[in-house]
Amino acid sequence: MAETVTIRPLRASDKTEWLALFRGYISFYKASVAEDVIEETWQRLLSGEEHVHRCLIAADATDKAVGLAHILFHRSTWSKTGYCYLEDLFVRPDIRAKGVGEALIQAVYAAADARGVTRVYWSTEETNDRARGLYDKVATKTPFLQYRR
Repeated sequence: MAETVTIRPLRASDKTEWLALFRGYISFYKASVAEDVIEETWQRLLSGEEHVHRCLIAADATDKAVGLAHILFHRSTWSKTGYCYLEDLFVRPDIRAKGVGEALIQAVYAAADARGVTRVYWSTEETNDRARGLYDKVATKTPFLQYRR
């Protein structure tokens, strides 16, 4: 499947598919996000503004969005070059384990390399075993825990 997927930037014409993917991601984590926040996220993704999230889309042979990666480039107090945070990664459930997630991560790495950032990082739930199998292949698990208010 990964060989038939193209990774490209989000387009305004992707809204219906992006929305289904993003809602699928939110549902996967048994979370809720208000509709006005989802719409604001959509607008930010399309804005192209600096220090605003970007979205990479995995598109199938018909150019339909089947996966997404939301990334954020930001400065760091530990680096002159900055970091890339992979906030959301989601692939349609019926095509998982076919290389689409890895293709999206590799595209994130390429975008980070093009910007010259020194770190790409993300988090996932400890119980997300299927995704962690991929993550263990393409990245190094750190000993850090996440805390929130």
